[in-house]
Amino acid sequence: MASLEESKAQQMGMHTEQLLGRTQQMFFDPEQEDNFLYPWAKEVDFNKRGEVDASDLSSTEINNQIRTLLKSGHGSIVIKNPGAKHSIAVGILNRLNLTIEGSLGYFGVGLIDGPNVRISGRVGWSCAENMMSGSVVIEKNAGSTFGAAIRGGDLVCKGSVGSRTGIDMKGGTIIVGGDTGAFSGFMMQRGRMVVCGDAGKSLGDSMYDGTIYIGGTIRDLGVDAIPAELTELDRAWLTRKLSQYDLMPAQDVDHFQKIVAGKQLWNYDNLEPIEKKLIL
Repeated sequence: MASLEESKAQQMGMHTEQLLGRTQQMFFDPEQEDNFLYPWAKEVDFNKRGEVDASDLSSTEINNQIRTLLKSGHGSIVIKNPGAKHSIAVGILNRLNLTIEGSLGYFGVGLIDGPNVRISGRVGWSCAENMMSGSVVIEKNAGSTFGAAIRGGDLVCKGSVGSRTGIDMKGGTIIVGGDTGAFSGFMMQRGRMVVCGDAGKSLGDSMYDGTIYIGGTIRDLGVDAIPAELTELDRAWLTRKLSQYDLMPAQDVDHFQKIVAGKQLWNYDNLEPIEKKLIL
């Protein structure tokens, strides 16, 4: 029987291998349009508009009505009176223009891949968790864990957000027009986060890769998060992205601070036990 002191992973040398963080690139032929869509995706007409009055409906009933409208080819759907219900408009893997007139509760528009969503009110915890592609724009504020584990697309909150924004972020873009709370960018792996206002304590704690831009003050940086030089490419990208969502600051973007990973945690298993304790 293998000793507990020496696992199979250790025998294979996986505990001493320096991780290089290589980006996995995939290339597609733009002529093969079918490769960009799910086999079960519905053909929709964006000029065909449907409405759902969610006043007296449960979360499940609202989501079922969205799917029914998608099946009948509606490419533009408006949800009225959502009443801050939880888990609304989740798991949409289809092209769709979705407008939500009001506020959402927890886990709104999670696990989506394709739709463009605009929310006129506020959202609760974990909005757009595991979002793959498309865009989500919230006109007011958002709760904690905004964009948790997001993998692609644009997630925009024009107000302020809570703590742990972009926790375990794996790609895509998160933009915050106001402030963000503590531990934003915690264990971030890839992607870009832009905060036009201030950031709470432990920004970018234990981030592995990716980039964070802060327009206001930073209370303090987390473990292995370090400042970096704002380049002309950064400025050009910030200008384009913030202008796209009408969040361009009056003083331009030169005041933004850029935060990246120091990459001292890339070989985490080689740390001494006391160092691991300090990190955890």
